[in-house]
Amino acid sequence: MYAPYATMPDRSRGRRVREEESSFRSPFQRDRDRIIHASAFRRLKHKTQVFVEHEGDNYRTRLTHTIEVAQVARTIAGALGLNQELTEAVALAHDLGHTPFGHTGEDALHEMMAPYGGFDHNAQAIRIVTVLERHYAEFDGLNLTWETLEAIAKHNGPVVGELPWALASCNATVDLELSTHASAEAQVAALADDVAYNNHDLHDGLRAGLFTDDDICALPIIGPAYAEVDAAYPGLDQSRRRHEALRRVFGVMVGDVIDTSRARIACSGAASVEEIRALGYAVVTFSPEIWSQLKEIRAFLFTRMYRAPSVMVVRERVSRVVQALFAYYLAHTMDMPERWHDEIRAARTETDRARIVSDYIAGMTDRFALHLHEELGLAG
Repeated sequence: MYAPYATMPDRSRGRRVREEESSFRSPFQRDRDRIIHASAFRRLKHKTQVFVEHEGDNYRTRLTHTIEVAQVARTIAGALGLNQELTEAVALAHDLGHTPFGHTGEDALHEMMAPYGGFDHNAQAIRIVTVLERHYAEFDGLNLTWETLEAIAKHNGPVVGELPWALASCNATVDLELSTHASAEAQVAALADDVAYNNHDLHDGLRAGLFTDDDICALPIIGPAYAEVDAAYPGLDQSRRRHEALRRVFGVMVGDVIDTSRARIACSGAASVEEIRALGYAVVTFSPEIWSQLKEIRAFLFTRMYRAPSVMVVRERVSRVVQALFAYYLAHTMDMPERWHDEIRAARTETDRARIVSDYIAGMTDRFALHLHEELGLAG
């Protein structure tokens, strides 16, 4: 049963290319299924979350992160009476635009693309689902519903000011009303991303030895979770103790989003998805208290994990890989695979060529980028 402020599947604004509706799947279920079957989705299994994909089998990849986000998003959406299929579709698509080597690769590609309009992974996700996936007979992209496109573009909030070129190109053909907030389903997907990475980065950082259980016990939310486990299960082995504590941290975050968002929606008086969009503020949030505590946890992770010396060594190396590949292919565009050649021939300016190169590199997996870098003799 949907809440009145949920996005109703029978009221979708439709697709850019009209299609017959399925007799057994809602429009948002079809969107979700198309995202799962997309080539870009499969490549996420070999893309960095924090650690480069080949550094260990037990660390999160961009794909396992995405699956965890989708699970959290469905839970929160169900508790709030929202459309779970739309929420899941957005969660599954939110990282499609990531480069190899995660945010490090994105920073390097953005630097190389600075003269040509820059690079933004959220905008690239829109480009993938509207242009770059080319499997269907009647259209490029996945021909997703307006609601799913809007949610992918705006799940982090309104997009104002100068638009990333990939998003501006899409918005010129499909008005996504970028100056407003998106649906509550999109907002849930954004918060689910925060919940997932705050939790699993603690797991991965501990596994990598970047910090200890004692280190994180000094942090809010985490310390009380460990204390609760120690009181309930004295003498528990370290692996189980850690898991029990961090799943409680996970539960605190999810419960807080549900309780806070339910209260904010009730106070808003919003009775439709249009009214959610028109509010001018997000209704799906953490409470101020938990948000303040999460900022302390995030600051710890930034210093001890994302900028740890061992991680920084790898960051510098993979940045050079992306930069070298971009420079090489901008100078030798016809060395790109044959499927890109028609676009390259049609390119009129260096900016056009740079954006084609950017699309190619952004789609690479970690291992493919490293292999190509070596094969082309760029590693010397």
